[in-house]
Amino acid sequence: MSTSLSDNLLAWFHEHGRHDLPWQKNTTSYRVWVSEIMLQQTQVSTVIPYFERFMTQLPDVQSLSEADEDTVLHLWTGLGYYARARNLHKAARVIARQYGGKFPDTVEALSALPGIGQSTAGAIIAASMGKRGVILDGNVKRVLCRYHCIEGWPVQSATNKKLWEIAEEHTPDKECDSYNQAIMDLGASLCSRSNPACALCPLQADCQAYQGNRTSEFPQKKPKKKIPVKSTIMLVLQSPDAGKILLEKRPSLGIWGGLWSFPEIPSSDTPQSFLMVNGLKPGGDIEHWQPLRHTFSHFHLDITPVLITLEKPQNSVMEKGRWHWYDLAHPSQIGLAAPVKKLLDALGERMESSL
Repeated sequence: MSTSLSDNLLAWFHEHGRHDLPWQKNTTSYRVWVSEIMLQQTQVSTVIPYFERFMTQLPDVQSLSEADEDTVLHLWTGLGYYARARNLHKAARVIARQYGGKFPDTVEALSALPGIGQSTAGAIIAASMGKRGVILDGNVKRVLCRYHCIEGWPVQSATNKKLWEIAEEHTPDKECDSYNQAIMDLGASLCSRSNPACALCPLQADCQAYQGNRTSEFPQKKPKKKIPVKSTIMLVLQSPDAGKILLEKRPSLGIWGGLWSFPEIPSSDTPQSFLMVNGLKPGGDIEHWQPLRHTFSHFHLDITPVLITLEKPQNSVMEKGRWHWYDLAHPSQIGLAAPVKKLLDALGERMESSL
């Protein structure tokens, strides 16, 4: 087992690492788990207020398991990658029902839970159970790819397998939790994606990329692929007094699964046909707002919002559980897709300014 990387990293961490993050206080498996899931594809500074709100409302695995999905998704609104929240909710119910509310204490058992991969499982047992747990998140991959000049895109199967082997070799038996935090901190700070601060790095003497002046080459990037563009029309249907907006719950699978959104129609369709099919009548002009673009990891979505004030309140489309009148003055605690929340906020401001 290599001692150079872990020893140098631990010495640096004790002096320069982060020791006061919210999930490092009152450490429990639950708090570590929630933080790890939130931190996937999200920066620490963004996660902290979400984590604190989540802990205030759902402080333990039992309360999360008993919460309804809308509560969980509402607390997650704005963090993105909503499958993480749905899996968190599912896993909490498994832990509560099958494990009596106590977290399994092996990587294998934890990894079998929804949304928990090998790296998250390793972080949980190291941080909250005092065991040796190996991690391999994006920051760790970047450090190891540079330190060893690992060829290939890290997500590719062969490259990922090699990185796991290297991570296993470097992870010490003692101070494993500190080591895990140290290598994540290094990747998030000095060994950043662009313009790494190599002059300050405790690993520079043995870092192959630094010694070969090749830090910009690692980790190697995913082969570029043109991101396709899709388009949709979102129907913003408001009550005659403009105080309530009709929202539709999206299917649990697919983008924004389980969140509340505006009814959508294809760009080739017309708002009038949707209204006719659902027995709705406009009470005035139909406003076509400026399109906005929302980007997912694999495509761009161009959204054209169409504001329609209905002639009178209608309940003909109110299939239970699928439709909801959202009160702009008293917002519901429900999960909203990011562009939907943005548009609802704009409508709320518009309503206030008209008063």
